[in-house]
Amino acid sequence: MAYKIASNTIFDTSNSPTGFSIVGTISGLTVKNDNGEIHVQDTSPMVGTVAGYTSGGYVPPNSNVIDKFPFAVDSNATDVGDLTLARSDIAGQSSTTHGYTSGGYSPSIVNTIDKFSFAVNSNATDVGNLTQVRSGAAGHSSFISGYVSGGSPGPLNTIDKFSFSADSNATDVGDLTLSRQTSAGQSSTINGYSSGGSPPPTVNTIDKFPFATNTNATDVGDLTQGRRGGAGQSSTTHGYTSGGGSGGVNTIDKFPFSSDTNASDVGDLTQGRYTCSGQSSIASGYTVGGFFSPPSARLNTIDKFPFSTDTNATDVGDLTQAKSEIAGQQD
Repeated sequence: MAYKIASNTIFDTSNSPTGFSIVGTISGLTVKNDNGEIHVQDTSPMVGTVAGYTSGGYVPPNSNVIDKFPFAVDSNATDVGDLTLARSDIAGQSSTTHGYTSGGYSPSIVNTIDKFSFAVNSNATDVGNLTQVRSGAAGHSSFISGYVSGGSPGPLNTIDKFSFSADSNATDVGDLTLSRQTSAGQSSTINGYSSGGSPPPTVNTIDKFPFATNTNATDVGDLTQGRRGGAGQSSTTHGYTSGGGSGGVNTIDKFPFSSDTNASDVGDLTQGRYTCSGQSSIASGYTVGGFFSPPSARLNTIDKFPFSTDTNATDVGDLTQAKSEIAGQQD
């Protein structure tokens, strides 16, 4: 696991800066030098400390809006910028400084990788292309790269990878165990996960692929039910898949990163939904927007559930628009 000190130096337990030593863990870790102890918080991109974001989606029509909502208080989202083109059915990734939105449908399927800043509220820029056009893919984030797995047309089994440090095109680095679209994406500090999806029919498979090497995924467990269009969230210890299914289920599934095993049902969303987006703070998972049928309706709801206990979600705010097929990011 990597961490950031005041100088923005990234280091881990095997590579601490000269003059520093890791002496404990307190919701992150404590680093000690000659001047005393400094508390440093985990800065892994799969969990945020400031805000959650949604980008794009289908209202209708397709939307280019980037919404932002705070983690510190339960509040509505605000519109803070635009993507380079309106699109839906997109994948989201997060570095420690920027959000990314990749692929999607606008009105044909595209391969565009957009990037927007967390530090300032501004529009996105086009910084590269996926290896092929795709929509309905899952998004994952390591410390240094963004990943896109699966998607349509096909469905596809391709795992794409693009750099956070330089604006460039993605490369094909591996395959999922089966071709699928509308899976949920999760990320630990060392692995990406793709859960559920639709070949069709819907599947319950949890795939895992390593960030350290470019290789194929392995099947490491099952969700409690087959589902497509669920949202993915990640704590520092577990992956979550919320919502999904045909018409929309309200189930929140949880599976451990420390061992390869099946998921368990740990709670419910405030209502069933699918094609929703997921965001993660250090303490909570968020499931945002989506579609519910019947009756056919798009949602603007921001649901929140805690990582510390297995319990139901609560409605904590609204997006600026009711929409589905959204990408999620976190700062």
